[in-house]
Amino acid sequence: MNATDRTPADLLRSALAADPGRPLVTFYDDATGERVELSVATFANWVAKTANLLQGDLGAGPGDRVAVLLPAHWQTAVWLLACSSVGVVADVGGDPSGADVVVSGPESLDVARTCGGERVALALRPLGGRFPQTPAGFVDYAVEVPGQGDRFVAFSPVDPEEPALVVGGSEFTGAEVVERALADGDAGARVLSGLSYDRWEGLSAGLYAPLASGGSVVLCRNLDQLGEESLTKRVESERVTVSRL
Repeated sequence: MNATDRTPADLLRSALAADPGRPLVTFYDDATGERVELSVATFANWVAKTANLLQGDLGAGPGDRVAVLLPAHWQTAVWLLACSSVGVVADVGGDPSGADVVVSGPESLDVARTCGGERVALALRPLGGRFPQTPAGFVDYAVEVPGQGDRFVAFSPVDPEEPALVVGGSEFTGAEVVERALADGDAGARVLSGLSYDRWEGLSAGLYAPLASGGSVVLCRNLDQLGEESLTKRVESERVTVSRL
């Protein structure tokens, strides 16, 4: 974190400059057995590609609203930072009928179709796999994102005082997200989070606070399917210092 960091995208740039090789997001899905580990550099590459897709192919810009209908997942984290990079509002669990773009997982496709703008579907399969068949009315994220550029430059400057995130009925500017994340974070902590992304506490523990504090997150989906003994082993093997369950 640098004193000039005013948006979540700024936090990611600072983390990339400081130590690109350190782990940032380690993701588990205890329903499928999936484990994915993303370094700062790998995560930032996904963010750049996604931001290029969002800004270029989907035509989104500052002030636009993206309804994010996704669970706590490493690809959701990527989309949140891509939204910050472009300057659009990430409306987590928001009403897609009033959004300019909707990003949906496989379980929310029907409600996502109420969006009159661009629609992106994520299969949320292991290793970022695509749908066997692209859902009607959507583009498949896993098909579209690999060909995007590895570097991102916003067409318009991102104003940290403009709305950046809506979650749980509350709206935050980019600067407020950074301020709250810093207040929540423990320097260098490795946080295990089983919290949902549908409220600030889950987003903070599962992404923003570790990013702001130079830490990392072990993000767990379907953690209720993991037994207590297995959870204890995960905490030990992943060298977790803080748990948010």
